[in-house]
Amino acid sequence: MERDHPPRPKGDPERAAGPKGNRGTSRGDPDIGDGPRPVASGLELRSAAFTDNTLIPDRYSRQGGNVSPPLEWNRVPDGTEELALVCEDPDAPGGTFGHLVLTGIDPEQTGVPEGQLPDGAVPGRNGFGNLGWDGPQPPVGDDEHRYFFKLYAADRPLGLGEGASAEDVHAAVDGHTLATGTLVGLFGR
Repeated sequence: MERDHPPRPKGDPERAAGPKGNRGTSRGDPDIGDGPRPVASGLELRSAAFTDNTLIPDRYSRQGGNVSPPLEWNRVPDGTEELALVCEDPDAPGGTFGHLVLTGIDPEQTGVPEGQLPDGAVPGRNGFGNLGWDGPQPPVGDDEHRYFFKLYAADRPLGLGEGASAEDVHAAVDGHTLATGTLVGLFGR
């Protein structure tokens, strides 16, 4: 048998380097990589107004000026077709409450200026029923609420128009997220 099929030397160019993998049997088999890609959290999201897990200044609250905070990001992965940004309060009395929805953000953008939208971005509808940003307004006396700003790098255009909700964004990026970045701000009254 060895005479008909001599052993191949190590480093054989006909064999790819690396460990042997499991062989898939059909399209859609997770062993051959057709399933959803794991989400990497490689995006870095930050704000000049507050740092991760610190208080959001009153200027950005609904009663204190209702100006959207400045946000910046980097490390957008290759292959990103669209960025989407949401801000949600999971501590709201009725369940998670949306404060900001932005879709259609060009992957070349590196941030959102204070009180503005990036060029070409499409505002979605927040939990107050308005387009764009409405700041924190937790009930008086509650413990500080957490506000999760989350940026998604999607591998395809999401196709969401003006007025899309945070739930619409979550559904659209499911299985199409190349990376995420999260910044948490705190606010209480």
